Amino acid sequence: MTKTIYQPAPKAESEIREDRRKGPNGRRRILLISVAAIAILGLVALVLGGAVFNPAATSKSEPPMTATQIIPLVILVVMFVVATKWPLNIGVMGLVASFGVGYFMLGMSDKEILKEFPSSIVVTIIGVTYFFSMAQRNGTIDIIVQTCVRLVRGKTLLLPWVFFLLAAALTSLGTFSPAAVALLAPAAIGFAYASRIHPVLMGAFIINGAHAGGFSPLSVAGVLVHDIALKNGFPISQGALFAASFALNLILTALTVVLFALLGKLRDGEGVQHADLDAPRTIRPHGQQILTLALILAMLVCTLGFQMPIGFVALSAGLLLALINIKEHRTFIGGISWSTVLLVAGMITYVSLLQHVGVIDTLAQKALALGAPLLIALVLCYVIGVGSAFASSTALLTAFIPLAGPLLASSSLSASGTVAALAIAATVVDVSPFSTDGALVVANARENDRQRVYKQLMIYAGGVVLVAPALAWVLLVPTGIM
Repeated sequence: MTKTIYQPAPKAESEIREDRRKGPNGRRRILLISVAAIAILGLVALVLGGAVFNPAATSKSEPPMTATQIIPLVILVVMFVVATKWPLNIGVMGLVASFGVGYFMLGMSDKEILKEFPSSIVVTIIGVTYFFSMAQRNGTIDIIVQTCVRLVRGKTLLLPWVFFLLAAALTSLGTFSPAAVALLAPAAIGFAYASRIHPVLMGAFIINGAHAGGFSPLSVAGVLVHDIALKNGFPISQGALFAASFALNLILTALTVVLFALLGKLRDGEGVQHADLDAPRTIRPHGQQILTLALILAMLVCTLGFQMPIGFVALSAGLLLALINIKEHRTFIGGISWSTVLLVAGMITYVSLLQHVGVIDTLAQKALALGAPLLIALVLCYVIGVGSAFASSTALLTAFIPLAGPLLASSSLSASGTVAALAIAATVVDVSPFSTDGALVVANARENDRQRVYKQLMIYAGGVVLVAPALAWVLLVPTGIM
């Protein structure tokens, strides 16, 4: 007799935030204070570290930072602390801060403030999320998931790897990491309970898979990192960035399996009832789903084969789908990730303003005064990794990648390797239950098991924060492999 597998429904963003607050308040307060302290100590180290670690370089260093550099930098730190503590979009704060600093401190016009507004990246985000919101709503994503799950034929230990590859495929095609996790988590966590796989292990597979494909040449994150690096004068290989991200997340996932095996947690029987796992019934694509699959293939050919801009290609494909489903067009528009548009646009605009007043160059020069470029790269990996466990990975990438410019210009470090290490360190820590990806895993756990999943995911995330930045640095920066 076929038994129904319980699959919790995806939760609204407000419910996810509420679940994230349910953890021990005291522990979260301590973690937030620690992040703020690390940020402040990092700035102090950059400003004063040269005199302590490399006195000889101090006499040759640049003059101290001016008020027009210190005030915008302090505002940036405050923005990160506020966005960590409260559910406010840091991009909106970035646009407001750009206006305040640019107009009132620097006397810039609105056109000058918005000169570096990332229009091409905004179009990419809108186009990709517009198309894939339709693919999700017309059932195409469900068909892809069910087809892949059916291939394991009851071999339950292969299920996590199926979801890893599914998540990687979705993000490599252009789906945002949180969107891919949101699409897969209900089915994956439901299958985990049904097949007695630990839900935290399954959650780690989904999130790592999403990050494995998250820096492909088609993805928003891949385009973002490439464009920021290019704008700052150190072009990187998009293919190498994608390969490095996939390989590091694959290694981290394999290490996670080993860890859970050593702890005896590969199979989970605590506090929940399990059902027999049955393969899902075959659902053949039809109508819009066939067209959607064909359009995904066409997008791959256009962007990879003919180097067309992914944003406009995705918008064109989305418009074609919308024309055959006019009645739901407003719903499709609502699927665009406007919060991410605001975040990226606001942060890049504000960081461009920081570059205009010389903050980035000054901080980079003071960082170089600390000594070894390898050590500086390691410090940057850890700072961006720890911060990203609580704040937006995308926002941190836009702030930290420009810092690598002077470092790369004055050393023999590989640009692709260093930027890839920073990008990977910023994203792999999103297993934290304080991040959107981690919160989605907790939200899809069974209600009577949610607190246990929260605690164990937080412990696992702590280990990732300690290990992953160093792993990315060791494999990509000193080796010069990229």
